[in-house]
Amino acid sequence: MKKPQLLQLWKKIEQIFLWIFIAHVLFFIWFIVQKFSVEGFVVKNLQTKVLWVCLGIILIGLLYYFVLRKITALHKLAVWLRDVFFVCYISSFMYLLLGFVFNPPITLTQLGSLISFNGLQRDYISYNNMGANIKLAVIAAEDQLFPDHDGFDLKAIKKAVKYNQKHPNKIRGASTISQQTAKNIFLFQGGGFFRKGLEVYFTATIEALWSKKTILARYLNIAEMGRGVFGVQAAAQKYFHKDAANLTRQEAAMIAACLPNPKKYTVVPLSNYVKYRAAAILRQMNNLDGDPDIAELIN
Repeated sequence: MKKPQLLQLWKKIEQIFLWIFIAHVLFFIWFIVQKFSVEGFVVKNLQTKVLWVCLGIILIGLLYYFVLRKITALHKLAVWLRDVFFVCYISSFMYLLLGFVFNPPITLTQLGSLISFNGLQRDYISYNNMGANIKLAVIAAEDQLFPDHDGFDLKAIKKAVKYNQKHPNKIRGASTISQQTAKNIFLFQGGGFFRKGLEVYFTATIEALWSKKTILARYLNIAEMGRGVFGVQAAAQKYFHKDAANLTRQEAAMIAACLPNPKKYTVVPLSNYVKYRAAAILRQMNNLDGDPDIAELIN
């Protein structure tokens, strides 16, 4: 295919994905307005921030269309930025569609691990081959309301915000498994409000399109569970020399305990944090045993 034909094809692809992106953004705005309008919700200003960002983008677009595009240098820069944006958006959209069936070929966090010489140990396995213990342990450790919420645990967020206001030097997070999955697949670590806003965007999307089992399966395969160790199978093999399906409750709790900071909280050698956190996770696992929604999800 000749270059003019390729350019024409690319323009058609951009036009198609422009309408997909518009629909995606409208869904996201609806979600934000509907979700973050809870009375007394301490971070309800997120709604205002997101709407202001959307308004700012619209105003910049109008300014460019009517005034700035007449300036040659700005027009060339805008075309380049548009192409970069659509490459990123189409790539994320393909990851979203592939996620129905496949684990992501690579993530930015995994690439970062390679670049920083931490290595990349991973072994993707199917949801049925993970075993119930590690699924229950991760839910008990990270997100006990995972089967019930639509991506965000508002009560946990409110508690975390209040705690962080009183303890600014000991920041506590409240990310759900869905949020962590969205971040690990589509985004990067850190990044402040901009990255957090994108995380909300992708979290709402995967919650709308993927099943809870799919979200949990992707998370258990891509989450970092040690320096350069990604996924439950790689972690089970490295720490206990067995498959994830054969992990005991104690072993599963130890792996789940390292998730908040897998480079610092080590399973081997066993750090004090993992030792005591694993005991608490085991108690929570016992408490969740009778929950029918969790039982249906992990079995």
